Amino acid sequence: MTETAAADLTPDTAPDPLEPLPLLRRELHTGSLGLSSREAARRLAVYGPNEVRPTTRSSILRELLRQLVHPLALLLWAAAALAFIAAIPVLGWAIVAVVLVNAGFALVQERQAEKAVETLARYLPAQAQVIRDGRAQHVPARDLVPGDLIVLDEGDRIPADARLTKGGIEADLSMLTGESTPVERVAGPGLEGLSPLQEPNLVFSGTTATEGQAQAIVFATGDRTELGRIAALSQRTHREPSPLELQVKRVAWLIAAVAVAMGAVFLVTGVAVGLPLTDSLVFAIGLLVANVPEGLLPTITLALAVGVRVLARQGAVVKRLSAVETLGSTNVICTDKTGTLTRNQMRLHSTWTPAHGTASGTETAELVRAAARCTTVTREGDGALYGDPTEIALVEGVSQHAAPLDLADRDARRRACFRFDPRLRRMSVILDGEHGTLRVIVKGAPEAVLPLLAEGEPAGEAQDAADALAADGMRVLAVAVRELPPGSEAVVPRRQDVERDLHLLGLVGLYDPPRPEVAAAVRRCHEAGLTVHIVTGDNGATAAAVARAVGIGTPNLQVIAQSEAIDDHELDHLLRQDGTEIVFARSSPETKLKVADALRAHGQIVAMTGDGVNDAPALHRAHIGVAMGLSGTDVAREASTMVLTDDNFATIVTAIESGRRVYDNVRKFIVYIFAHLTPEVVPFLVFALSAGAVPLPLTVLQILAIDLGTETLPALALGRERAEPGIMSRPPRPSSQSVINKDMLVRSWGWLGTVSAALVMTAFFYVLWRAGWHPGDPTGPGSPLHHAYLTATTATFAGIVTCQVGTAVAARTDHAALRDIGFFTNPLLLAGIAFELVFTAALVYAPPLQNLFGTAALPLDVVLLISAFPPLVWGTDEIRRWVRRRHHRHS
Repeated sequence: MTETAAADLTPDTAPDPLEPLPLLRRELHTGSLGLSSREAARRLAVYGPNEVRPTTRSSILRELLRQLVHPLALLLWAAAALAFIAAIPVLGWAIVAVVLVNAGFALVQERQAEKAVETLARYLPAQAQVIRDGRAQHVPARDLVPGDLIVLDEGDRIPADARLTKGGIEADLSMLTGESTPVERVAGPGLEGLSPLQEPNLVFSGTTATEGQAQAIVFATGDRTELGRIAALSQRTHREPSPLELQVKRVAWLIAAVAVAMGAVFLVTGVAVGLPLTDSLVFAIGLLVANVPEGLLPTITLALAVGVRVLARQGAVVKRLSAVETLGSTNVICTDKTGTLTRNQMRLHSTWTPAHGTASGTETAELVRAAARCTTVTREGDGALYGDPTEIALVEGVSQHAAPLDLADRDARRRACFRFDPRLRRMSVILDGEHGTLRVIVKGAPEAVLPLLAEGEPAGEAQDAADALAADGMRVLAVAVRELPPGSEAVVPRRQDVERDLHLLGLVGLYDPPRPEVAAAVRRCHEAGLTVHIVTGDNGATAAAVARAVGIGTPNLQVIAQSEAIDDHELDHLLRQDGTEIVFARSSPETKLKVADALRAHGQIVAMTGDGVNDAPALHRAHIGVAMGLSGTDVAREASTMVLTDDNFATIVTAIESGRRVYDNVRKFIVYIFAHLTPEVVPFLVFALSAGAVPLPLTVLQILAIDLGTETLPALALGRERAEPGIMSRPPRPSSQSVINKDMLVRSWGWLGTVSAALVMTAFFYVLWRAGWHPGDPTGPGSPLHHAYLTATTATFAGIVTCQVGTAVAARTDHAALRDIGFFTNPLLLAGIAFELVFTAALVYAPPLQNLFGTAALPLDVVLLISAFPPLVWGTDEIRRWVRRRHHRHS
C-alpha cells in the first residue's frame, strides 16, 4: 500500500461497511494478505488505540467543592461557625462531619456514568488474531486498526466492528441487544433497510462468536465502534438533579435568606430600642441558629437510605438515594414485554392445520414433530434443554401431541441445516426421509414461509389463521415441507433451491403468558394516575394482545407496528393524547431513547426498563432507568437507577408506592422540624420587643441542643412511617410541586409553631412570676432572681422538647386521623420520643451538663405543667385536620 493511499484514511472518513466488498477493500486499502506491520503502525497513530475511553474526568476537588457550597451545606457551615463562636467545639465538629459525609456521598453518585463506561471497556478482549504481512498472528486488541483482517474462532470475543469476508459464525449479541439467542452472521452482500445490528454480515466489538469460523475486515475501532458510540451516549446523557434535590436547594436558599434577613432586621431593631450592642449580637445569632434546620439535610439523607433498604427487600435495588423520591413523582412507565410483563416461559399453545383448523389429530402430531425437528436445541448433561426459548418450547411441546422427540435421532438423520436468517426470518433442515428420499422442513414467520408454498396451497387461509393467533397474543410460526427425490444427497444443496414449492403442514402458536400479578399492578398504576407504554421488539399484534390481557390500553390502546420509522412530530402527537397508552412494536434501543426524550420534553417523569447494552443511553436519559437483574447486562445495570432482582413489572409499581410514601414522610419530618422554629424565634422577639425588660428566654446552646440532639431521632422515625390510606388512589404530584408548600408552612409555623410558642412562653413566665419577677428586674449572675431565671430558661427548653413530642405524633398524618393508622404502629417513633425525653432530663438534672448548657433542675409543678404540652399540641392539630376533612367532604 502506498503512503498516498494511507494519507487518504482519516478518522473522519469512515467507509460504509455495507457497500460491495471489493469497494470496501479498496476504500480500506486492504487485500487478502491483510495490512503490513508498518502500515498498521501508521494507522494506529492516526486512529489511536482500539479502546473505549471515558471522557476526561473533572477534578475531584472541584466536584467536592461544588457539594460543599450546596445551600444547605452553607447553612450547616454557618451553624458550625456559630457553635465554635459559642465555645462548643464538639457540636461544631459534629456539624462539619455531617457536611463532609453528605458531600462525599453526593460525589460518589456523580461518578456513576463513568462506571458504566468502565464496564463497557471490560467487554473488549486483551488479544486478537489478525492477518498481517500475509500470516496469522496474535496482537494486543488495542492495536487493531481499520483495514485489519481478523480471524474469528468459536469462543472468541470480537475485538472491533468488522465485516465478514469469509465463512460464518453464530454471534452472541446479548450484551448489545439484550436478546440471549445467538444469531447467524455470514459473509455475503449487505441488505438495505435494516439497522446495523440486524445486518447478517456485520459483527461488533465486545460480542462473542459462539460457533463457527470466519475472517472479517475491521471497519471501526475504539470510540467509533457501536460499543464506543454507546459509551459516548452514556456520558452525554448526564443525570439531572431530582425534583427533591432542586426543591431542597430552593428551600435552603429561602431559609438562608429569611434567617439572615431576620437577624439583620432585629439586630438593627435591638440597637434602636436601646439594647447594648453585645446583647443585640447575641439576639441576632440566636435568630440565625433558630432558623437554620441543622438536622434537615442528614435527616433527608438517612430517610432516603431507609427507603432504599426497604425497596431492596422488595426486589428493587436503588442505586441513588434521591431516586427514591423521584419514583414517587413518576407518572409514565415505559416497559419491555418479554420477561417483565410476561413470564419469559414460552409454551406451545395452539396449532392450525389446513385440513382441521385448530382441531387436534394426526396432522397436528405431524406438524408439531416436524417443527421440533427443525431446531438446534441441545440437551446438556443435567438433562436441561439449551437454545432459543421458542425452539425449546417446540421440543417440549411435542409430548402434548406425539411421542417425545429424540434429539440424538434428530441430529443423526440431519443432512443439512440452514440456520435462522434474520433477513429471511426462517430456517430449514434436510433430513433422511423414507425409501431413500430426503425431506426438507422449513419453519419461520408466516409472511416468510407462505410465499414459498407450491401452487394450490392455502396461503391466504393460513395468513388469516396466523393473524387470528397473533391477535390472541401468540408468536406464530408456519411449518412447511418438501420431498426431494432419491440421489439429491449427492449434490450440495443451495438454500434457494430447497426452500420452494413447499407443502404447508400448518401453523404453531407459542405463548408466553403474562405474569399473574401484572394485571393487578397495572390496575394500581391506573388508579394512581400513571400511564404505561410498552416498548418492545416484538410483533405489534402479539404485544397488543399481551397489553390487553394485563389491562394496558384501557380504554384506548394505540399500536405503532414499526416504531423505528416514527418521526418526532408523530411521536409528539401520539404522546399528547390523553388517556391513550401505546405499544411501540418492532422497536430498537434507539426508539427507547427517542421516547424517553419526547416524554421528558412534555414534562413527564419517566421510568424506563431495559436490559441490553444499547439500552444504556435510554436508561441514563429516563428519570428512573430500570435494569433487569436476572436477564440484564452489566452495562444496563451500571447505567440504571434501579435494578429489579426479579425482572417483574409489579416490583416497579411497588417501588413507586414506596417512593410516594418516602416523599410523604420527608414532608412529615419537615413539618416536624419546622414546627419548633417558631417557639425558638418567639423568645428572641419577646426579648427584643421588650427592649431587654424580659430576659432572653432561651440560649443559643439550648437551641443547638434541640436542633442537633432532641429532634433527630423522632425525625428519622417519621421517615419510617407507614403509608397513609389511599396513597395509590391519588394522581402523581406535579414535578414542579415544591416539597414545602404554603399549607405545610401554615401548619408548621402558623399552627403547630404558634401553639407551641404560646405554651413554652407560658412556662417561662410562670416560673419567673412565681419567683416574684417583674419586667426589668435584673436576672444576671449574682442577682437574687438568677436561679429562677435559669429555671425559667430550662422550662422554655424543656417545654419546646415536650411540644416536639406532640408535634411528632401530629405529623404522622397529613389528612387522616391518628386512629386510622394507630398510635403504636411506629415503634421507632416511640423509641425516639423516649430518647429525647431522657436526653432532655440529662441536660436538666445532670450537674456537668447543667453547667455547660445553663440549665437548672425543674420543680415538680413545672414538670407537670410541661407534661400537658404534648396532648395539647397534638389535640389542637387533630381538631384542625378533622375540620379540614369535614370541609372537603361537604365541598
